[in-house]
Amino acid sequence: MKLLVDNARLAQGLRQAGHDAVHVREYGIEAADDATILRRAASEGRVLISADTDFGMLLARGQLGWPSTILLRRITERRPERQSALILANLPAIENDLKRGAIVVIEQERIRIRLLPLGEDAEPMC
Repeated sequence: MKLLVDNARLAQGLRQAGHDAVHVREYGIEAADDATILRRAASEGRVLISADTDFGMLLARGQLGWPSTILLRRITERRPERQSALILANLPAIENDLKRGAIVVIEQERIRIRLLPLGEDAEPMC
């Protein structure tokens, strides 16, 4: 799976597991606004992984169908290697939805999935 990640160590862990994971710094967009990062992920067919809920808001407001986004929320373990393990353990269950276009919120004890595009009256899953 092709991924764009905003945490360098998380990107490294996902790369080591065999995924095409790129950190935003590798593109020189680590200080870019969220819309620019979202466009970059979409243009390369990458799933965006972040803890920044603003990406969900942008997808909802723009009624965009892509890029899929994994939001890491309420995870007690903040170490990137633990986050990587959590994503990798759940990726088989969410992969088809990510390919279709979805916001996937991964929390410590549950996963929530909303297919894109969200309706204009839908609340983003932040």
